[in-house]
Parts: sequence; structure tokens; C-alpha cells
Amino acid sequence: MYLKGLNLQEVGRFENHDGFDGVMLGHPDLPFHFEFTHCHDQRIVPTPTPEDLLVVYLPDRGEWTEACLRMLDAGFVATRPFNPYWNRRGRTFVDPDGYQVVLEQDSWPD
Repeated sequence: MYLKGLNLQEVGRFENHDGFDGVMLGHPDLPFHFEFTHCHDQRIVPTPTPEDLLVVYLPDRGEWTEACLRMLDAGFVATRPFNPYWNRRGRTFVDPDGYQVVLEQDSWPD
């Protein structure tokens, strides 16, 4: 879902490392990645809050529009954010666990 929605690549994965499986999503040219893990021994219940946000800044309007469509196509659901600031130049999407991603049609830093 994140791979497709945010146009990322799988940059690594592991299986059964001390009871955990995981996948890393990112881009080979960027110095960070997102790591999603699964624990075999116990169920971890997601506990997102309305202010747990991943914010992606996309200054190009066309790129932002394409990214919003990709998020919906990947299975994210558009939602209204708790903080109204994110409605001014962005759209907020939620994953099945309740975590939110904001696509902001702006650059960072301002």
C-alpha cells in the first residue's frame, strides 16, 4: 500500500529476525527509509493519534495530483485531518490501521 501510494521501492527486507519480519521502503538515492515490521510472538494493536502524521511535500501541482490519485488507487482513504491547517494546501489519507499521510502541495522549507 505505501509502496504504491508513495511511489517507493523495496530497499530491503528480513524474515524471522528475533521473531520479527520486516520490509523497508524508500528510494536508493535517499538517506532514509520506512520500516514496517510484524511480530510473530504477540499481536501489536495500532494506536495512532490524530496528530501522528507522515507529511510529504510535493511542490509541483501535477505531481501532487498524481500522488493523490495513486494514494486512493493503493487503498488509502481520503479523510479530514484533525488539524485544519492540512486542508489549506493538502489532502490527508488514512491507512487501515488509522495512520495518516498528508500530501502537501507546497515545498519544504517555505
